[in-house]
Amino acid sequence: MTTVQPDSENIRRATKWVIEERKYNPDQSLGKLIEEAGNKFDLSPLETEFLERFVKEESV
Repeated sequence: MTTVQPDSENIRRATKWVIEERKYNPDQSLGKLIEEAGNKFDLSPLETEFLERFVKEESV
């Protein structure tokens, strides 16, 4: 299986942050975490969409 790596450093940091937050707060909504990560790491709408797809694929 090939792993897709995000291009932007902000996306990498946001992805890591979302994954860590889910470990410690598994009941928190993924949508809310992604929205918060988008704001926290200043992601564009396209980057936020990529983050959402990437995190959902990783959690399957």
